[in-house]
Amino acid sequence: MSDTRRRVKVYTLNEDRQWDDRGTGHVSYTFDERVKGTSLLVRAESDGSLLLESKISPNTAYQKQQFDFSFSSSQDTLIVWSEADNYDLALSFQEKAGCDEIWEKICQVQGKDPALDITQDPIDESEEERIDDIPETSHLVELPPCELSRLEEIADLVTSVLSSPIRREKLALALMSEGYIKKLLGLFRVMFSDDCIMDVVGCLEYDPALVQPKRHREFLTKTAKFKEVIPITDSELRQKIHQTYRVQYIQDIILPTPSVFEENFLSTLTSFIFFNKVEIVSMLQEDEKFLTEVFAQLTDEATEDSKRRELVNFVKEFCAFSQTLQPQNRDAFFKTLANLGILPALEIVMGMDDLQVRAAATDIFSYLVEFSPSMVREFVMQEPQQTDDDVLLINVVIKQMICDSDPELGGAVQLMGLLRTLIDPENMLASTNKTEKTEFLSFFYKYCMHVLTAPLLANTAHDKNAKDVQEGSTKINPVCPDNFQTAQLLALILELLTFCVEHHTYHIKTYIMNKDLLRRVLVLMNSKHTFLALCALRFMRRIIGLKDEYYNRYIIKGNLFEPVINALLDNGTRYNLLNSAIIELFEFIKVEDIKSLIAHIVDNFYKALESIEYVQTFKGLKGRYEQEKDRQSQRLNRYRRDARSVDEDEELWFNDDDDDDDGEAVEKSRMEDDFSDSYSKYMEAKKGAANGANGANNGKAATALVGLVDYPDDEDEEEEDEEEEQAPRKRPRLSS
Repeated sequence: MSDTRRRVKVYTLNEDRQWDDRGTGHVSYTFDERVKGTSLLVRAESDGSLLLESKISPNTAYQKQQFDFSFSSSQDTLIVWSEADNYDLALSFQEKAGCDEIWEKICQVQGKDPALDITQDPIDESEEERIDDIPETSHLVELPPCELSRLEEIADLVTSVLSSPIRREKLALALMSEGYIKKLLGLFRVMFSDDCIMDVVGCLEYDPALVQPKRHREFLTKTAKFKEVIPITDSELRQKIHQTYRVQYIQDIILPTPSVFEENFLSTLTSFIFFNKVEIVSMLQEDEKFLTEVFAQLTDEATEDSKRRELVNFVKEFCAFSQTLQPQNRDAFFKTLANLGILPALEIVMGMDDLQVRAAATDIFSYLVEFSPSMVREFVMQEPQQTDDDVLLINVVIKQMICDSDPELGGAVQLMGLLRTLIDPENMLASTNKTEKTEFLSFFYKYCMHVLTAPLLANTAHDKNAKDVQEGSTKINPVCPDNFQTAQLLALILELLTFCVEHHTYHIKTYIMNKDLLRRVLVLMNSKHTFLALCALRFMRRIIGLKDEYYNRYIIKGNLFEPVINALLDNGTRYNLLNSAIIELFEFIKVEDIKSLIAHIVDNFYKALESIEYVQTFKGLKGRYEQEKDRQSQRLNRYRRDARSVDEDEELWFNDDDDDDDGEAVEKSRMEDDFSDSYSKYMEAKKGAANGANGANNGKAATALVGLVDYPDDEDEEEEDEEEEQAPRKRPRLSS
């Protein structure tokens, strides 16, 4: 609430259209909770009584004038407005500053510019009736006839009422009561009829910013040609296709950027095109003879290449139009294509040499995979019964990905995404009779995986001089493909294989073990292309992230950390993505405490890594390793303890006996004769010790003696204890 007071006179307009003075006071403004808005208050300067309380309405027209009733001033010191029917009010300010302050507040509430002298456009007295009192059927705004010749008049009428809320409401009621909107839409469609559309295009050729008009009509009538791969006999369908093309041309080429037009206009045009496409797809789908002829010619070996190219482009456009259908209708559409043999046709055209045909076929295949991966999988699993592995649809797709001639591999990236969708278990259905996931993945790894990995294996081949029979050999040809396009292709293949590691646990594990795939992948750590080395590292990271001991033993046996650590050391002190990714790999092993890998890394590589001190990862690995050794040592000590009390003389005898016989006492104890010799030695040592011992100690030794003599099975127990002691002692050899 403001404490500012300004001296004003309050006036009201009487029936004789004369201003009556209601008193002098001070004006202020405040937010009134009762009326939920800001109100102007004028209190009498004589007794403080309320002269005026008026809510600032967002739709009320306030006007600032220079005329003054009583104060001698020619400045803007008068604010006039209408409170209700035939009730006008005015505030005459003594000072211009007070008038400007109240005027700014009024403009602030209404969201208007204070520089204006009027906040709303004035309205005729005949329109000052309250909108609530107007009957809905009353024609408050007279609408011109909805005809093409009156379009300009209609536009002027709509523009004239936009500034007045009351007149906008009246126009809206008139439009609804007369069904005017439908009539306007009828006019809109007439504009795009065959008789009128070229005239519409002609009007749009003239642009004030251009010296010469555009030649859009010439392009549409002479340059653009309508191709019919199969003659269309339905005249209505032909007309609809022509109309849709021309309207699409108007929207995409002729019209300026969307910001120039109102959104309503563009949305109406888009809806018109949308529904036209729906009608075209539906009419073509119902013509079974037409589609049957299309696919018959598409798969016919006698069809010329140019004709087949046109057929493939037609099917591609047909599928693109289908995206406008509702889900239920789209399902029926693709099922119709499947029944007509779309997949066998794609198998043929995707293997053609024509790049345009292959590109269009890839787009069609993407529509099918996006619609129903299961439908595609079901088709390809039936193929091995009918054809060779080389012409399987998925293998054709893989070969297209591998042989993509685009330097940026745009097509290969698209095909890789489609393959990823097909092998994704998340969209595989499981029924009571069969499991799609198991069947398809078995099929894929049997018939297709070798095709996918062929470039990878070819570019990471073993050195010809290496002996492949040696297990754990890391003698691999370090020469990696330096060609950027080849490196990109290998990166795509690795991305797909990494996806398989995450989602195909059993099948990919078997394949990696059988093909020694990780070793071949890690050859790419030597690549000069850092992104390819990172892809190889990411593949290994996903494998280790599974924390599967089968994988861990495979990595240890093959010494597969060596190329990773060599890459880290070769990278030197450069702080880059490769360095961070390798450090994160070892950090994960440390945090997850993967004991077998920690022991392998520390035993074999710690000397090379201990100099890296800018991170604590490797010292942490060493600490984990030492902790595990301490736990093993404590476990060994527990194994050494015996349930019976053995005195120092007995321990001395056993130790001496072990030293004399070079560790063969355990084996001799299994034989009766050797046991008697050992017992005699023990008795001699016992007699020597008994001379200096007290009775209690003799009793204690006797108790132990009885246990050793009377129960020969105790020897077997001691052997088992010694075997348990020896087994854990082997692990520390990793650090020797």
